Amino acid sequence: MTSTALEVRLASRPKGWPTEDNFEIAEVEIPTPGEGQILVRNVVMSVDPYMRGRMNDVKSYVPPFQVGKPLEGGAVGEVVASNAEGIAVGDNVLHGLGWREYAVLDAEHAVKVDPDVAPLGAYLGVLGMPGLTAYAGLLVTAEFKEGDTVFVSGAAGAVGQIVGQIARLKGAARVIGSAGSAEKVKYLTEELGFDAAFNYKDGPVAEQLAAAAPNGIDVYFDNVGGEHLEAAIDVLNVNGRITMCGAISQYNEAEKPAGPSNMIQILAKRLTLRGMLVGDHKALQQQFVSEVGAWIASGELKYSETVVEGGVRQAPSAFLGMLRGDNKGKMLVQF
Repeated sequence: MTSTALEVRLASRPKGWPTEDNFEIAEVEIPTPGEGQILVRNVVMSVDPYMRGRMNDVKSYVPPFQVGKPLEGGAVGEVVASNAEGIAVGDNVLHGLGWREYAVLDAEHAVKVDPDVAPLGAYLGVLGMPGLTAYAGLLVTAEFKEGDTVFVSGAAGAVGQIVGQIARLKGAARVIGSAGSAEKVKYLTEELGFDAAFNYKDGPVAEQLAAAAPNGIDVYFDNVGGEHLEAAIDVLNVNGRITMCGAISQYNEAEKPAGPSNMIQILAKRLTLRGMLVGDHKALQQQFVSEVGAWIASGELKYSETVVEGGVRQAPSAFLGMLRGDNKGKMLVQF
């Protein structure tokens, strides 16, 4: 094994859209694990929208990345040294120190995963944080009921693709999705079983959503915010529910974006808007893996991944591509 490895650091905080200049590739000594620790050679890592928020120096539900320090995020790798009981050399583990080729961490912060049960990348996507986000956000936060009409924005992304299919499998009356290209719209309707989908770039979201949902919607799963949120408030039925999961349309705005102009409808329609963080739903993990894993095994639930080859050097460009919407399904970086 070599004595040095690469990691990606935050070089500077972006103003508006990030660029490659906000990242730095650094060569570092491979650390030695201490007592109760493991050394992991990362095999695949995740890039996710929430990471954009961590690039800003603002107080949030998770601390910001520090300038000059490596970024963090989900990764799966092979254990190459272990000083911890229960984890052996050769095991594959899921952990939170991506953006680097090798990581040392306390064994208690790693979860063993089995490549014979699912591909390693699936533990970062459909069977990982995005999958649990979709499952809990729809069934718990939005209080989905059989017969609901469901609208999902960012529907061809890592979370959205799962939300729509769970709604369909759980008996939704109608599932509608928005995406950013004709190819993604076709993917939603022809491969994932959405009843309707539209390209938000083809015209006003409010008009396209109203046409796709002539009888209104009962649940809106929001990954986008902005124009999509305002359109959903217009179309939601009385006692409709919104899961506020993300607002990717606003993450790179240099100025504060305007809020929806139709907030009075929240009162008039008695709507419920509820924010959700996946970390609040760890108790659902076993139920989620069992149910979603069975759907994957039976072929009832499908998923896509966009895999960028080339290792950690390609992580910044993969991240920027994900923010632009270049991915279909989960965006991963293969080492």
